[in-house]
Amino acid sequence: MKTDTCEANAPIGQLKAISSWVSSVQDLDKLLQLIIESATGVVQAEAASLLLLDPKINALYFKVATGAKRDEVKDFTVKVGQGIAGHVAQTGQPLLIADAKKDNRWMREISDRIDYETRSMACVPLLINDKVIGVIQVINKKDNTQFTSADMDVLEEFSSLAALAIGSARSLEQVRQENQDLKKELGEKHQIIGKSITLQKVLEDAQKLSRSKTTALIQGESGTGKELVARLIHRESPRKDKPLVVLNCAALPETLLESELFGYEKGAFTGATGRKIGKFEAAHEGTLFLDEIGEMAPGIQAKLLRVLQEGVFYRVGGNTPITVDVRVLSATNKKLKKEVEEGKFREDLYYRLNVVQLSIPPLRERLEDVSFLAEHFLDVFKKETGLSGLTISEAAMEKMSLYNWPGNIRELRNAIERAVVMGNGKTIMPEDLPIAASLPKFAGLKVGITLDEALNEFKKEFILLNLKHTGGNRSKAAKIMDIQRTYLSRLITRYEIRDLA
Repeated sequence: MKTDTCEANAPIGQLKAISSWVSSVQDLDKLLQLIIESATGVVQAEAASLLLLDPKINALYFKVATGAKRDEVKDFTVKVGQGIAGHVAQTGQPLLIADAKKDNRWMREISDRIDYETRSMACVPLLINDKVIGVIQVINKKDNTQFTSADMDVLEEFSSLAALAIGSARSLEQVRQENQDLKKELGEKHQIIGKSITLQKVLEDAQKLSRSKTTALIQGESGTGKELVARLIHRESPRKDKPLVVLNCAALPETLLESELFGYEKGAFTGATGRKIGKFEAAHEGTLFLDEIGEMAPGIQAKLLRVLQEGVFYRVGGNTPITVDVRVLSATNKKLKKEVEEGKFREDLYYRLNVVQLSIPPLRERLEDVSFLAEHFLDVFKKETGLSGLTISEAAMEKMSLYNWPGNIRELRNAIERAVVMGNGKTIMPEDLPIAASLPKFAGLKVGITLDEALNEFKKEFILLNLKHTGGNRSKAAKIMDIQRTYLSRLITRYEIRDLA
């Protein structure tokens, strides 16, 4: 009796062990092989196989097999409705075949071609949400007896496990694919467009910065893409798989900003009906991007400084210290150094945030990128509107290339959107653009100065423009201006131009 009990419990033990692996399926092929091998052993079969349905060809193919002919059978497919396996796949009902040769549903071709004698069979469907996705079949009892209803019960248990494993794997694959599609979509949405030397210099610096956890200050005018640079730094960093949390400091008053940053405890203030997690906690092990940091009130500045120095803070209304590991990136369109000198921004916080500074050039300083950006935004709006044949005329592109773009990339995007909506649907013309052509104004062009003074002002501005364009590279700037590098160096000294390199 003791031996019989152990034997009866053996299939149950195997099923439980396999079941625990199914929920965390990593390698589906290995798991299915284990399931079929276990089923073969439990029902004492000579061979077994798991066939999956390919709906494109409406046929079953051998996914996993055991037995002496396990490799040969994988060369065959079975049409739905054909043979025992095909019949089970078609009806969704299990079959117990005592003598295969006497059953007119049996397909002997495979047995004949692999030189294998099939005596008895048991076959059950693989079901996901009552839909047949395949079958499991076992062939010939090792002791030459026939399969029993008890064997069928065991086989159906293994079938349920296999279906669960396949369903879990497919769900995981679907989630992975959706995540990949989402990342691709977000990547396209947040990509940085342009080939100018000034932009490339910023991107190179951002790549270098991404490898560390150093705090950084991103400066630039509104609409230049400061958040995009922050996203690039996070995306290329070791923290890329952790959260990137964005908070606009200018959008909230001081009290709400504190709650957003640090969270609050239940009862901390009127309306605090429960605990709320702040942005710092949400960004743990990831990146926190604080946009418009220059708008932050002095009281919050002090608390932010403490978190940056110690990595510890308290929720509003709480007395339990919370430790976080967060990489902080901040951005501003203000001259923070001037804000510090005027007493509007804490000096110690400024130096803590400004360990590394990235300056994003305004669009007027990289006008060669306008055409790339315009085509990019046109593609975006063509997809939204279905105007697949829409183009930008040469005249419209020239007009955009001569405009000063005080609103930077954001203004360019809005201009393209307006032109797409209000244009003729075929070609964007100059009159469709809500801008006026205007070459960048020269500061020295004014009444009250001599011609020599105006010429000197022009030379200084021209040299500065080219140095900014080349990222401070004097050799490249001299080549563009078609002058000797030594002469450029003398002019830089004469006009007291600070080297941008």
